[in-house]
Amino acid sequence: MPSTEEQRASAIAAIRTALREADLEYEQPHPEAFVVTLPGRRKLRTLVLLNAGPHSLLVKTFFCRRPDENHGEFYRWLLRKNTDMYGVAFAADEVGDVYLTGRVALEGVTSAEVDRLLGCVLSYSDDNFNGALELGFASAIRREWEWRTGRGESVRNLEAFRHLIGGPVGGEG
Repeated sequence: MPSTEEQRASAIAAIRTALREADLEYEQPHPEAFVVTLPGRRKLRTLVLLNAGPHSLLVKTFFCRRPDENHGEFYRWLLRKNTDMYGVAFAADEVGDVYLTGRVALEGVTSAEVDRLLGCVLSYSDDNFNGALELGFASAIRREWEWRTGRGESVRNLEAFRHLIGGPVGGEG
C-alpha cells in the first residue's frame, strides 16, 4: 500500500492532469492546493478550491451569501437538492453563507474523478444559482431592477428574473 505522501503526490498529479486536459484556468497558491475557475452561464464563474490534505481531497466553493429573506424555505430547498448530488453537498457556515463542499479519499483521486467532481460543482452551482436567488433575494432583485430602470441602466443580467417584477417594466437599456 502506498504511503500517505505517495497517495498525496499521486492525487496532486491527477489534479494537474485533469486541469490541463480540461484546459481550465487555475492558480496554485500552495503545492497541495489549486484554485480553479469554472466558467458558467447563470453564475458567471465559480472558483473551486481543490486541496490535497494528508488523507483526503477537499473540494469547496462559495455558492452565495446568506439569504436576505425566506431563510427556512431557502435552506430546505438546498437540503432537498443534496439528496441527488454526487461528491459535494450544499452547506452553510456560521453566518449562513452557502458553500458546495465535499471530500474524497486520496486513493480515489484520479484525473477522471477530478473532472467528474468539477463537472458536478459547475452543474450544481450554475443550475441552482437563479433558483437560490429567487428564494433568498427576490426583494433585492426587485429593488435593483427599479434602481437600474429608474436611471436608464441596463437590466440585461437581471432578465432571468423578469417574472419577479410586478406589472409592465420599462427602461430595459
